Amino acid sequence: VQLQASGGGLVQAGGSLRLSCAASGRTFRSYTMGWIRQAPGKEREFVAAISFSGGSSYYADSVKGRFTISRDNAKNTVYLQMNSLKPEDTAVYYCAADRSYLGDFGSRIDYWGQGTQVTVSS
Repeated sequence: VQLQASGGGLVQAGGSLRLSCAASGRTFRSYTMGWIRQAPGKEREFVAAISFSGGSSYYADSVKGRFTISRDNAKNTVYLQMNSLKPEDTAVYYCAADRSYLGDFGSRIDYWGQGTQVTVSS
């Protein structure tokens, strides 16, 4: 599986962006998908994850209520809709594919996307 992330950019605080992560291969629906971000000088931070079918998801407290993760298994794509963006959301955002169930996302990440930069100005 190869992951290609896109949709990052520069936005003012309060604005919105939609990230996409397109996957190659026929086994996309076998993976829990998620987004992880890394700000300059900081460690990678979990953002959101979604189950194989898309029926369940969970979020970091810092983005809950502002970000929405979704997936389209027919298009092999996972999305991250980011609203009410804050300067502290500035980071490189990575999509990731994990064979674990949703609750264990991050424990067996098999594939990473290349990252897309999100910059939120104040």
